[in-house]
Amino acid sequence: MARAIWSGSISFGLVSVPVKLFNATSPQDVRFHQFERDTGRRIHYRRVTEEPGAQREWSRESSGGEPSPAPRVTSFDEPARDAGAPPAPSEHAPEVAFEDLVKGYEVDRDEFVFLDPDELRALRPEQTQAIEIEEFVDLADIDPVYFEKSYYVAPKRGVGAEKPYALLVKAMERAGKVAIGRFVLRTKEYLAAVRPTSGALMLETLFFADEIRATADIENLPVEAPVADRELKTAEQLIGLLAETWDAGKHRDTYRERVLELIQARAPTRVSAPEPEAETGATRIPDLLEALRRSVEAAKQGEQRVAAPPKRRRTRAG
Repeated sequence: MARAIWSGSISFGLVSVPVKLFNATSPQDVRFHQFERDTGRRIHYRRVTEEPGAQREWSRESSGGEPSPAPRVTSFDEPARDAGAPPAPSEHAPEVAFEDLVKGYEVDRDEFVFLDPDELRALRPEQTQAIEIEEFVDLADIDPVYFEKSYYVAPKRGVGAEKPYALLVKAMERAGKVAIGRFVLRTKEYLAAVRPTSGALMLETLFFADEIRATADIENLPVEAPVADRELKTAEQLIGLLAETWDAGKHRDTYRERVLELIQARAPTRVSAPEPEAETGATRIPDLLEALRRSVEAAKQGEQRVAAPPKRRRTRAG
């Protein structure tokens, strides 16, 4: 049984639908631990500092009697080296305590801004328990490159959420629209698209516009080359011959299957089912029809305020 990763509500005007979020995908990558070949002992990693020649400056200024880290852009002197290849730590270097770690953002080659973890925690978005729907758009208008991760949205049990949930599904199906909103999952704010599918709602987290590379940033794209009409017709004919109805089940990860066969031949795996999640109590939702009516009236008043022309002020003749 899948476990919910988030619990809250979908806010649709004045209607609030209590829901839970479940992962829609379950990656089946085969993951391995590392061991020493001769001894079979487990390999672990330690937090250690690099060689002293790569010292980065970190200043502390007194404030209120307590030392506090002051983030600053610093550079350090050492011979030029390939990016991503720091000097190897000493074999006997002591492990760095977790509370002594700071974050460094590379603003230029070998030039960093240091930030204390507490400073970053203070900037985290405020935790929310609602997916606020901001607008409805056509699914075809969203390029697939914006989709990041998929989730199922299910109504909470025992609070009367099934009816408004079903209403939202059917209304969106009839309108042919998907809802766009925001919510905070763990410590990050996400832009999301909520869409109806097979009588249920799915949520897709979306990349923001500045996270998508433009084709102009990719070498030799877009391609503009002359294409003969005869070649184009032949290519279209080939596409037609290979056209099929999409069936995800017939596409398999053959490499993963071979790896699992090898593992099972040596030691069959045993998987135990997770325990079902306990339901938490919640208040029942308000009258659905009344909330819908008030939402429509509020939307109409908003449109009227936008459409109403500004009143001209009268001036008295002197």
